[in-house]
Formats: sequence, structure tokens, C-alpha cells
Amino acid sequence: MSARRPQPRRRRSLRARILSAGMRLCLAALALVLLYQAWIFGWVVWYAYMPPGTTSVMRAELSRLQKTDSKRKLDYRWVDYDRISNHLKRAAVAAEDANFLEHGGIDWDAVERAYAHNRQLAEATERALALGRRPPQRPMRGGSTITQQVAKNLFLSNSRNYLRKAQEVVITYMIELVMNKRRILELYLNIAEWGEGVFGAEAAARHYFNTSAANLSAYQAARLASMLPRPRYYDKNRGSAYLASRTDRLLRWMPGTAIP
Repeated sequence: MSARRPQPRRRRSLRARILSAGMRLCLAALALVLLYQAWIFGWVVWYAYMPPGTTSVMRAELSRLQKTDSKRKLDYRWVDYDRISNHLKRAAVAAEDANFLEHGGIDWDAVERAYAHNRQLAEATERALALGRRPPQRPMRGGSTITQQVAKNLFLSNSRNYLRKAQEVVITYMIELVMNKRRILELYLNIAEWGEGVFGAEAAARHYFNTSAANLSAYQAARLASMLPRPRYYDKNRGSAYLASRTDRLLRWMPGTAIP
């Protein structure tokens, strides 16, 4: 019987080695994640002072465009905050993030409102289709703040999944920690997509109105801000009734919108 006693100890030793190897793998994975976050944080600090030469969303769009035209280039021109019309600053805040100056990066109330709106829209669409009727044409609503959109455009992609969204939240808080609201809005207006291959306020102003970002009128600014949720679509459908009505609403909201 004494010859059989070491076997349980060997089994426990094997389990211990497996647990130890698993722990080492977990620690290595955690170290890689932390290194990646530190790398991103370094870039966030850089962008607090320097304009980005390109962004993750720009690179993805250029790759898409070059599949059909290998010589295709993006229209992207950086301009400083003071060279962007205050009309466009107010229009963008009114359209995309009315609480921009108050929140710390995430507007949780807006997230809840967007979720409720989208759920009601999905239910109305399902009922309409079941009855053989035309579904409602209202667009879905996003709850992302301007800071979140800067995080996504700089580092991530337009894909929708929980892992990307979690990383977006982390980067959003990094940006709010390092940058003031003026710099965040400056970045946003310079890297936002405004049409097929068109990025930033300066390129958008010249693409649609043959003027500079500094000289945009209130109407032109409201029109550009109205395009932000679906810029490629509205680039090709400039006579959209929704785009016109959205522009009119923004013109009414803009005078009372505070900007940094």
C-alpha cells in the first residue's frame, strides 16, 4: 500500500503546474494589455499638442477607396481652432453632444435615451413589417459624445462590438484627463468624416461650399453638422428632406449653444 501513496501527490503536482502555467499566461496577457494601454496613452498625450497626420478611420477609408482606384487620396487639411467658424463649432456641439462642456467624457443620460429611442424604433419597425406596412424612416440615435468619437476616429474603427466599445470608453477617459474641451473639439472638427474621402472642417467647407472653414455661414455650418451621422450617404444625397429639416432645427438651436 505504501507504493501507491506517491500517486496522489504526483496528480496534485500536475494540477499545480497547470495552474501555475495558467497564471503565468494570465499575467503575461495582462502585461500586454497594460503595455498597449500605455502605448495609446502616449499617443493621447502627443495629440494633445500635435495634429494627427492620419487616423485609424482615415486609414480604413483610404484602403477601401484604393481597392477601386489605387491612386485615390484623402482630402484632409488641418486648421487650428481659431480658423474654424464659431458657427460650425456651435452646430457640431448642438448636433452631436449638447452636454459637451458638462460631462466627463461619457454622457450616460444620452446613452439611456439613445437606447430607449432605438428600442422603440426597432419595435415599430417590427410591427410595421408584420402588418405589411412601410417601416418608420426615422434614423437610429447614437449616444456617443464628441470625446468618444475622437477616441474612435483616432485609434479604433467604425465596427460595432463590445470589446471595441470598452476600449473606446478607456481612451475617452484618457483624452478627458489629458486634454481640455477646446482641444477635444479642435481635434473632432479636424478629423471628422464629412463625405467619401473627405475629412475635417476645412476639406468639408471647400468640398461642399467652395469656401474655408473660417468663413462658413450659420446655414452652411448647420448643413455640415447635419451630415455628421451619415456623411457618405448625404454626400451622395444632398437633396434629402431629413437633411433639410435637421439643418433648420440646428439653426434654431445654435444661438444658445455654448462652446469652449
